[in-house]
Amino acid sequence: METADLLKKVRKIEIKTRGLSSHIFSGEYHSAFKGRGMAFSEVREYTPGDDIRSIDWNVTARFNTPFVKVFEEERELSVVLLVDVSASGGFGTHKQLKQDLITELCAVVAFSASQNNDKIGVIFFSDKIEKFIPPKKGKTHVLRIIRELLEFKPENKQTNIELALKYLSNIIKKRSIVFVISDFLTENNYKDALKIANKKHDIVALRIIDKTEMELPAVGLIKLKDNESGKIIWVDSSDKIFRKKFAVNQLKFEEEIKDTFNRSGIDATKIFTHENYVKPLMNLFKNR
Repeated sequence: METADLLKKVRKIEIKTRGLSSHIFSGEYHSAFKGRGMAFSEVREYTPGDDIRSIDWNVTARFNTPFVKVFEEERELSVVLLVDVSASGGFGTHKQLKQDLITELCAVVAFSASQNNDKIGVIFFSDKIEKFIPPKKGKTHVLRIIRELLEFKPENKQTNIELALKYLSNIIKKRSIVFVISDFLTENNYKDALKIANKKHDIVALRIIDKTEMELPAVGLIKLKDNESGKIIWVDSSDKIFRKKFAVNQLKFEEEIKDTFNRSGIDATKIFTHENYVKPLMNLFKNR
């Protein structure tokens, strides 16, 4: 991608997602993800209605008038985006590709974190750790992350969520908010790694789905290609038996992944490529 084209894309995403972060998500993000606790800020004179338990008796005795301690939330958090950059991100049959949606979601979360003065970092993964950008503050850092998301070319094509979660646990020592952004299409068993990671960090799963993966359209003979393995098969999408089998398998997968998230104790939401992501993100933040 040419530098000028890249800068235009970065600017376009910044304008859209920064506006959403400022006017919609920032407050919900602040409420959903708490800081480490309350820290002493200052003392001020007592006013009617103040909790008497907050009176600072030393200062009160010194000035012979009641003063209370004021506490503020210790806000500073580290947010880590665990981003699936495997080849399945190049799939999309409605409105946009998965990888385009992932880029916007990352930008929204990054700007929301930045506007709350939190650090933001990224781990790109396929079936290997492709790149790690340590958490830092500031708009310049957020824009760097967006540029990386737009132009990054992974070396590998397949997905290993277990590897990514283990790397996260090893490399990020401080408790952090971690958004795992993936379609979660992997043959690796990541259940144990997810449980372990969620004990150390606060894990949130954003599952990216294309509508066709849920319900195969009846359009006759079609060619299906697995972007990660390169395997190609021809199927008759109008065949009732095949469509029923497809639906049963998809329902089983949905139940398994829901059970995995529930057993791991993590918050999760599904976000479709053909739908606006504002509502599912808002609901996720509000329900925490």
